[in-house]
Amino acid sequence: MQAIKDKFNDMSAMRKAKAEAKEEEKAEKELAKVRVEVAHEVRLAREAEATMDLHVNKAAQKIANEEEKYVHDQPAGGTLDPYASSFTNTHLNNAGTAPTNHLL
Repeated sequence: MQAIKDKFNDMSAMRKAKAEAKEEEKAEKELAKVRVEVAHEVRLAREAEATMDLHVNKAAQKIANEEEKYVHDQPAGGTLDPYASSFTNTHLNNAGTAPTNHLL
């Protein structure tokens, strides 16, 4: 009779150990699944960052090209303001000609 009780106890312990092992394996699988999902999100973030850097570099290049155009189109000593007139030059009088010296 004692042998049968021992056998049942052993079977119960074995079932309990198997159940614990299954739960542990299930938890490990779930952790591995989460790690794969995190790795996927990190990859997507890196790709998005690389794409963003590419667009920023393209925008910077376009700005540099536009600035270069304006630098070449600018007259020597002039201004980029199309509404600027000779009246803004302090060396000219209101008529747009050089000041005359009436003392001579």
